[in-house]
Amino acid sequence: MPIYLVQHGKAFSKEQDADRSLNPEGIAETRSVAATLAKRRVPVTTICHSGKKRAVQTAELIAEALGCTDVKQLSGLQPNDDVSAMASALDPASHTLYVGHLPFMDRMAGYLITGDDSRKVVKFQNSAVVCLDKTDETDHWLVDWMLVPSFIV
Repeated sequence: MPIYLVQHGKAFSKEQDADRSLNPEGIAETRSVAATLAKRRVPVTTICHSGKKRAVQTAELIAEALGCTDVKQLSGLQPNDDVSAMASALDPASHTLYVGHLPFMDRMAGYLITGDDSRKVVKFQNSAVVCLDKTDETDHWLVDWMLVPSFIV
């Protein structure tokens, strides 16, 4: 069963907005990605976010498009949090989408795929979604697909 890793949408700088809200481009790109997920009927049952405003907004936009009502803050998704703690808590059968930040998302993908959080295995972009799947045949997760805003017409 898949899980989904999402880097939050583009946000205002700290100088422009102390809370770092999504900027208009970040909102538009996240809506576009979310609409594509909905069109493809991506089965997300829970959306977890870091609690930072830009991650909350990204999670809410995706939840709205998918009709997902289980949206919650989850500790362990901050930029510099320990990925091994989060990885050990993952439920491969949960269809959960996690919205977080760099470098955490880079490190989490590397850890899940190779067992080494220093290995960069995907190139995250704002509002991008990486679908990882784990089967009975492997101990590690595999990249099933990736969706980036620039690929959506």
